[in-house]
Amino acid sequence: MTPLDLDGLTHRYRTGSACPADVAEEVLGRIAARGDDHVWITLRPAADLLGDAAALALRWPDPHSRPPLYGVPFAVKDNVDVAGLPTTAACPDYAYVPDRSAPLVDRLLAAGALLVGKTNLDQFATGLSGTRSPYGACESPLVPGLISGGSSSGSAVAVGAGLVTFAIGTDTAGSGRVPAALTGTVGVKPSRGLVSTLGVVPACASLDCPSVFARSVADGLAVLSVIAGPEPADPWSRVLPLPSPVPPAARPLRIGVPYSPEFFGDTAAAVAFEGAVRRLAGLGHRLVPVDLDPFLAVGRLLYDGPWLAERIAAVGDFVFRNPDRVHPVTLKVLSNGGDLSAVDAFEGLYRLRALRARTRQAWASMDVLAVPTVPTTYTVAEMLDDPIERNGVLGHYTTFTNLLDLAAISVPAGRTATGRPHGITLLGPAGSDELLAGPAAAFHALTGGPVAPPGRSSVRTDEPATRSGPSSARNDGPAAPAGHVPDTQPVLAVVGAHRSGQPLHGELTALGATGLGTALTAPLYRLYALNGGEVARPGLVRVATGGVPVEVELYGLSPSALGALLTRIAPPLSLGTVQLDGGRTAHGFLCEAYAADEATDISRHGSWPDYLLSRASAPDPI
Repeated sequence: MTPLDLDGLTHRYRTGSACPADVAEEVLGRIAARGDDHVWITLRPAADLLGDAAALALRWPDPHSRPPLYGVPFAVKDNVDVAGLPTTAACPDYAYVPDRSAPLVDRLLAAGALLVGKTNLDQFATGLSGTRSPYGACESPLVPGLISGGSSSGSAVAVGAGLVTFAIGTDTAGSGRVPAALTGTVGVKPSRGLVSTLGVVPACASLDCPSVFARSVADGLAVLSVIAGPEPADPWSRVLPLPSPVPPAARPLRIGVPYSPEFFGDTAAAVAFEGAVRRLAGLGHRLVPVDLDPFLAVGRLLYDGPWLAERIAAVGDFVFRNPDRVHPVTLKVLSNGGDLSAVDAFEGLYRLRALRARTRQAWASMDVLAVPTVPTTYTVAEMLDDPIERNGVLGHYTTFTNLLDLAAISVPAGRTATGRPHGITLLGPAGSDELLAGPAAAFHALTGGPVAPPGRSSVRTDEPATRSGPSSARNDGPAAPAGHVPDTQPVLAVVGAHRSGQPLHGELTALGATGLGTALTAPLYRLYALNGGEVARPGLVRVATGGVPVEVELYGLSPSALGALLTRIAPPLSLGTVQLDGGRTAHGFLCEAYAADEATDISRHGSWPDYLLSRASAPDPI
């Protein structure tokens, strides 16, 4: 399936290998192939979509004069107005047809973007699960049966499943970030007021924020640069620094990390976050332990404080006049705010002020805060079994963001050992949108995301997928370079003794190998500490069942160098094909299965260096 990333589409249009009508046909085919996936509430008629695509080519025939989003397919969450299309907010009886579009939609269309349709959501944007809609529950495209997250469920899945290049969501409590983590996409939550909320059905008007889902930080920032900017008629609009359409070069920052993060019993998620933190350190950032208690206390105000009454101010008249037409969970949540008083509102504001003062102490020592996007994940069945309590768990690290006036970017962080998607969110003070994009893009490159070349090249590059990163306690080799790795250059996955800092690494250096960062294998392998030999080394064994992801280093080297290395490998090791997470393959060191019978299974450590570190502190019995 041809990627629909922004650089790829730009290249196809400039070279004449495709026109907008071709891409529109591709999108329609992909949507039809997925069938009833509950992503869409309103799809534009095919004739209208194709007609708009043809009009783009007539309006901008000169490739050099085309606007930044020319022919780029996108979707809009169905609580955002599009002229002539119904706005339902996932409540059919609430629906209306607006005469004008939200300003952000007008800006996208003026930039040449191609609107495909309007997407499903948790009703009235109340919820983080993606299961509170009469139009059905979207599943994550990564794991069958897993929730997609909400409330911007359809927008996130439309991007994650490759149906559109980007999608607009909204984010009040985490709705632009939770679905990103669960669908393997990037979620850009701008500073409040940077993007106008005119034409958006309010959830909490003082906190609402349109958001962007994309496959890369670069694409998300390019879209944000189009929709950002003051809107004179919008009472919530603010003058804030306008982000560049290109992520800045990452520079070392002070990144705060919760010193005692909560994962609600999900040990695999805890291990995955530890790995993400190591990758941040490996990118050159200085990690700063942070007491997250005042942040989390702010987050609890959103549903346990007066801001629940603000949701009633938005849609309460309709909800309480038509309780039988509202999703039962949505009705229950909103009903809890009916008894709040003006005194409660002021007390909530005072409490927020006091907690915000406490968080300022943390910001004095950090530039950016990094947290897990979600502490754990749930299946659709699990979510339906306990929809309110588990919804609160999903928002553990997101609900404080808008109350504290922070910007945020959620990026994928690979998968846990149980195969569930994992993500981290980088947060900064209002106006730091562009600052966050630098480290977010660099981190995403380590986890298999695209590497955006300086100046946003019009030619796509295909970088080796990487899923994990360097540790602050060891040298895991250089990070992935921004340059293109030729398809003819072999990529080698290194498991143990040839890794950077290990005894045989010099052999790779002598062969002219180029470090490309770290990655995870597909969950098809077990890792063993082999017995005997002059050099301690692991064995990577492919298994039929019970496999886990294992961290490897990736190196580029010439075919002749790869052949020379093959002659130096002693049994039971050999070179074979290693399946990487994300579907790519690489040449790699594999171990014959017989050797595992007399070896120690160290798969739980996830990597050879982490096993060595564990032995240094508490030797494993062998």
